[in-house]
Amino acid sequence: MFYTCGPNEAMVVSGFCRSPPVMIAGGRVFVLPCVQQIQRITLNTLTLNVKSDKVYTRHGVPISVTGIAQVKIQGQNKEMLAAACQMFMGKSEGEIAQIALETLEGHQRAIIAHLTVEEAQAMQEKVSAQYVNEIEMAKAQRDYELKKSSYDIEVNTKKAESEMAYQLQVAKTKQRIEEEKMQVQVVERTQQIMLQEQEITRKEKELEAKVKKPAEAEKYRLERLAEAERLQLIMEAEAEAEAIKMRGEAEAFALEAKGRAEAEQMAKKAEAFQQYQEGAMVDMLLEKLPLMAEEISKPLSAAQKVTMVSSGGSEVGAAKLTGEVLDIMTRLPQTVEKLTGVNISQVATKPSRMG
Repeated sequence: MFYTCGPNEAMVVSGFCRSPPVMIAGGRVFVLPCVQQIQRITLNTLTLNVKSDKVYTRHGVPISVTGIAQVKIQGQNKEMLAAACQMFMGKSEGEIAQIALETLEGHQRAIIAHLTVEEAQAMQEKVSAQYVNEIEMAKAQRDYELKKSSYDIEVNTKKAESEMAYQLQVAKTKQRIEEEKMQVQVVERTQQIMLQEQEITRKEKELEAKVKKPAEAEKYRLERLAEAERLQLIMEAEAEAEAIKMRGEAEAFALEAKGRAEAEQMAKKAEAFQQYQEGAMVDMLLEKLPLMAEEISKPLSAAQKVTMVSSGGSEVGAAKLTGEVLDIMTRLPQTVEKLTGVNISQVATKPSRMG
């Protein structure tokens, strides 16, 4: 698997296929699990207060010296990094600082022991100057870092503004493109609508030419035919009415003539009745007897089935029916005498007045 480290530390990979061990300062490395091992060592700067109390100089003068030392492992120098790994690998940052402090204190004591007082003062002034110089360098580094941070903020701000402006411009461009697309779609839709309207107009004209106009012509023809039939019916009705009128007048004339003839006949009959009196009445009755006999026998002739019941002492059959009709006819003179007071049998035996 991959392992990474920051710029303030180094990694040392040892084991399978790693002889000599591989040292990486601020980077990444692939490590095979179980067969390879990874170790880390700090590359931070260590600030140490090196104190030497009552150290005797070359002339036997005791002096106390306090120095400040900054210790750092150079990760980019492979030889120094290899030496540091041999000395400090597996130790914490505090343990490394303690080892370096003890080493520096020993060197400082050895130096002081070979110096005179003047050299010890010069060394102190040198150390003080170096300390001041380092403080100034630290201040300068701080100012640099602050300014660099400010510059970085400004640069990043400008960069972000530039990126935002770019993104905004891209968004505006996309929006404009979308708007143009919408406009194109609107134009295309408008053209489609126009084409559809033209097609509708064309179809309407075609429909009008193929269907509407022939239908109107047929309607007009049928209306003319209906009007002609109506006029013909009116003319026929008027002709029939005229014929009926003429026929009515003819019938009225015929009825009038018939009425006059019947009136004349009735007058003659009345005159004859006055002249003949009873004889005329008998003559008229005798003329009507056959009609009366026909009317009397009509119910019998219309009967489909006749059931006759005999008590044993009378006739049964067609003779019985004929006898019934004759019996009715023989009773007619009695009926006429009761109605008119004229005895037909006596009038018939009287001599005729016309003789």
